[in-house]
Amino acid sequence: MKRVLLFLLTNLAVVVVLGIVVNLLGANRFLTGSGIDVPTLLVFAFIFGMGGSVISLFMSKWIAKMSTGAQVIAQPRSPAEQWLLQTVRAQASRAGIGMPEVAIFNSPDPNAFATGANRNNALVAVSTGLMQTMNQDEVEAVLGHEISHVANGDMVTLTLIQGVVNTFVIFFARVVGFLVDRALSSSSNEQYRPGIGFWLTSMVAEMVFGILASIVVLWFSRQREFRADSGGAELAGRQKMVAALRRLQQIAEPSHLPSEMRAFGINGGLGDGLKRLFMSHPPLSERIAALQAQG
Repeated sequence: MKRVLLFLLTNLAVVVVLGIVVNLLGANRFLTGSGIDVPTLLVFAFIFGMGGSVISLFMSKWIAKMSTGAQVIAQPRSPAEQWLLQTVRAQASRAGIGMPEVAIFNSPDPNAFATGANRNNALVAVSTGLMQTMNQDEVEAVLGHEISHVANGDMVTLTLIQGVVNTFVIFFARVVGFLVDRALSSSSNEQYRPGIGFWLTSMVAEMVFGILASIVVLWFSRQREFRADSGGAELAGRQKMVAALRRLQQIAEPSHLPSEMRAFGINGGLGDGLKRLFMSHPPLSERIAALQAQG
């Protein structure tokens, strides 16, 4: 319940902020008496599409900590926490990035994720389930995978991709809404005023286009996973990376990470057939095969 409430409040805050920006710039007046003002609509779509993604990126560490209950390790309280900090520090140095914050979150699901607005201000978190079910070599490989996500700039890359597709979704949904509403108008000569047809059609079109756009974003996410696996193999060793993925394959449990963090988790869940289009991660068997082919 807390996670759902946090998600809703965060999104409401983002919408309010963007709404104020849109009003100040006058970008909300893209519908005129003569029809639709395309340049103004583009500005409107860009502010909401790209702005929402960028704000979410800058809030990502805070959202991650709050939604998962991740506790940052300030002072190690056990040999395991000391080892985690030392391993992340060594890998971050080799990857050429700043030392990320390291955290542990309570979950039986063996998982980990990385997030943050830039390469030198990131967060790497592992679950209690990961620490309990994997040995040190496997955990080291998982950490290498997450450090590689940070070093590759995957959070920023996917944010930009999401922002671009969001912009097009918002833009084309309202164009379709306008065209349908205009077609339903009794007269083509009267001053145009948006009716219920515009708002309903825009909402439906935005949902449909949003689903199609998510397929594009998730395809990019899957490609970044292969790169992160390769980076993890370089930082920890190929055999350790393969062993970690095989351990996840043996457990074969769906991910219990919040949806907003799932794209950056080591274990993105399972899927097949059409469901594959909506997977944030490739099947573990494919990831293992790709690593073995590199050898």
